[in-house]
Amino acid sequence: MDVALVHDYLTQRGGAERVVLAMITAFPAAPVYTSLYEPRTTYPGFRSADVRPLRINRMSLLRHNHRLAFPLLAPAFSSLQIEADVVVCSTSGWAHGARTDGKTVVYCHAPARWLYQPDRYLGNGDGSWLPRAALATLGPSLRSWDRRAARRANRYLANSSAVRDQIRTAYGIDAEIVPPPLPLASSGPERKPDGLEPGFFLCVSRLLPYKNVDAVVGAFEALPEERLAVVGIGPEADRLRASAPRNVHFLGAVADDELRWLYDNASGVVAASFEDYGLTPLEGAALGRPAAVLRWGGFLDTVVEGVTGVFFERPDPAEIRAAIDRLRHEDWSAEALRAHASQFSERRFVERLQEIVADEAG
Repeated sequence: MDVALVHDYLTQRGGAERVVLAMITAFPAAPVYTSLYEPRTTYPGFRSADVRPLRINRMSLLRHNHRLAFPLLAPAFSSLQIEADVVVCSTSGWAHGARTDGKTVVYCHAPARWLYQPDRYLGNGDGSWLPRAALATLGPSLRSWDRRAARRANRYLANSSAVRDQIRTAYGIDAEIVPPPLPLASSGPERKPDGLEPGFFLCVSRLLPYKNVDAVVGAFEALPEERLAVVGIGPEADRLRASAPRNVHFLGAVADDELRWLYDNASGVVAASFEDYGLTPLEGAALGRPAAVLRWGGFLDTVVEGVTGVFFERPDPAEIRAAIDRLRHEDWSAEALRAHASQFSERRFVERLQEIVADEAG
């Protein structure tokens, strides 16, 4: 059985890229096709894989800013023809456009947010006018292309109940939920980042408008006795740093051993994003740390209220502060937190994906 993997682009470190690493574990001989590949800015694990970038990868400017490739990605993937019995596409917008004479299984992290949730994805900042103008021009044709590509798939998989609902709305497809694996091992080496002592709250997120990191930062303006550590990079970084109080520490991108130390030494995890899959509270739970999260989307699948964390209703600094106060004053069972996280193992993900691919190939 020949299996090939496809992913939108491998230029950053995030939950979707960790899922692709788990797919490689499931199918170690499979080549990985992608539009752009920058080994220095994505996970080191891809260096030992058979990564095959498309022609546009020759343009170094695009490898360092994949958003500039926006008008090129649909035609780039449409021209990709893959010879395999089963092609597994990991996508939030483009990879499912690849073609094959075999079967196609799509693992959808979310239907393209810029096409179906542009206000939430782009925000209202000064830098949003250019992508908004591009969407006004290209949006109708891209949505048509996206829906045709989705409907060619033999099997559609969603990472959460929220994404399953989005897939049904966007494409009229009923997808099976296959939760992605918990990528960060709860045991292993730890390394303390410089200048940070235990007892902080932790926010791990790409710095994008819909992640609402500004609301989390704003909550700590009125919590001078608490500290917040923010892990992640993105176009909102400079704006967030400029407005942050002194008790907020921006750490940028960190290695796994540093991230493990951060979870292990945090008082709790905070997330206010409109998240399709709630990964960070699971990573915290694996190390016995509760979470305060927005009652929305993927967090509803990954947080058990009163057992692994608390919810707040809106990404509002006042509501986040109240949730942090509840997090501080409730008793949390580290054993219950770890037991919940153990349900989202890589082994379960790998076995289910292998079963699905074998079924399609058969």
